[in-house]
Amino acid sequence: MHAELKTLLNLQEKDKIVMALEAERKALEPELEELNGKLSAVEETAAAAQVRVEEADERRGELEAKIEGYRIMQERRRQKLEWVRGAKEASNLMAELDLARSVLAKEESEWVRSADRVQEAQRNAEEAAAALEELKAEQAPKREEIAAKQVESDDKLQAAGAERDEAARGLDAAMQERYSRIRRGRAPLALYPLRNGACGHCFTSVPLHRRQKILTSEGIESCEACGVLIYPEDE
Repeated sequence: MHAELKTLLNLQEKDKIVMALEAERKALEPELEELNGKLSAVEETAAAAQVRVEEADERRGELEAKIEGYRIMQERRRQKLEWVRGAKEASNLMAELDLARSVLAKEESEWVRSADRVQEAQRNAEEAAAALEELKAEQAPKREEIAAKQVESDDKLQAAGAERDEAARGLDAAMQERYSRIRRGRAPLALYPLRNGACGHCFTSVPLHRRQKILTSEGIESCEACGVLIYPEDE
């Protein structure tokens, strides 16, 4: 066998191992994505529930400030009423006091309802947080299993990659570039066997004189149609 062809075939075998390990590593991603999707949905629910708690608290605080302002104004009106001497002015102040009392009662009633809304929001937030923690605990064993598989796969990939790089050192820079360029193309591999006088990848017929070179290992020929390197099938 042509020495360079032997090195190329060895390199391709190493690349097949790397490809298989990469596929194995990638096969773990859908399961992890599914776990992450479920977790993200529950996290969003918990976050939204907490936002509603903050909004309810803020609304209640605004009502408290408004009610306090109304009370201060009422007190000022009452104090002013004590010093009023004119009947008309006193009558106007009394009307203002009655109207303000009605508004204050309405705001105080709304404040009571806001307290209920705060409690409800807090209860929903606590339930959402509990659901989140429950899901995390439920997913933990599976995540640990996937993480362990990822570490194992990464270790295998690192070792296989080192072996692949070592195999590539047996080729000169020009052939390494040629090999890599072919692999960047449409063909999953760079080398295919000659089968029944045709390229083993695209099945294009190889001219007889080039077939002879391939069969006698006089040189490394490429397919005129798809560009892959062709080697004798029995190799």
